[in-house]
Amino acid sequence: MKRIILSCLLIAASALLIAGCGQKNQPVSSGSGDTGGKIIVGLDDNYPPMGFRDENNEITGFDVDLAKEAAKRLNREVEFKPIDWSSKEAELKSGRVNVLWNGLDITEKRKENMLFSDPYMDNRQIVFVKKDSDIKTIDDLKGKVVGTQSGSTGEENINKDQNLKNSFKEVKSYPDYIAAFMDLENGRIDAIIGDEITGRYYMNKHPDKFAARDIVIGETTSFGIGFAKDNQKLRDEVQKVLDAMKKDGTIAKISEKWFGKDITK
Repeated sequence: MKRIILSCLLIAASALLIAGCGQKNQPVSSGSGDTGGKIIVGLDDNYPPMGFRDENNEITGFDVDLAKEAAKRLNREVEFKPIDWSSKEAELKSGRVNVLWNGLDITEKRKENMLFSDPYMDNRQIVFVKKDSDIKTIDDLKGKVVGTQSGSTGEENINKDQNLKNSFKEVKSYPDYIAAFMDLENGRIDAIIGDEITGRYYMNKHPDKFAARDIVIGETTSFGIGFAKDNQKLRDEVQKVLDAMKKDGTIAKISEKWFGKDITK
């Protein structure tokens, strides 16, 4: 009988140990019942310099560095999960990711589906062309094939202005801006409407191939971090850490690493 009782106690202890280990690696709840576990960050891993894969296939970037530092200060693990950016709201709502942190523009439409942090960087949607392009003004885009990223603010701004959209010969949407720039280089599209920060970063990597035109499509927006509507607790915790990072100069240092100067708000 003693052996049976001892065996039962050992089994119970093992079950508790396994359960405890399992809980440690569980993601943060998408709702108010925040477990304080792993934070899963949803991102587009082809979105330099905010989040992308380096030559070693490791996910890196400005927003990745910010998220890592924030998670470290919160004493939490962080996992970066590449997602279909056009389905980002669904990924967040389902709880498959806890945070959208990847050059996400704060818009009134998106506020209907998620909570946002305070804005931390401004961004414009401008036009990028090949170096020898004769496109100089917005009128020069008439009859042209224009590319943008699917689910991006650039695409939203094109769809908002039907007169502008109808003036184009065609609008092509791409899974990421890198694919769009490849088609621009190969002459399959005439111009790209996209994020100024991302476009200029890519353009500076290929200075002999591309040029930026100061043609602004839509209003200037700001980047923010997206959270599920019912996850106010995580939003406030991350915001508190970001405020501290701003105050002690950490965000400025990360910005200088990626942009050569502090361009954050």
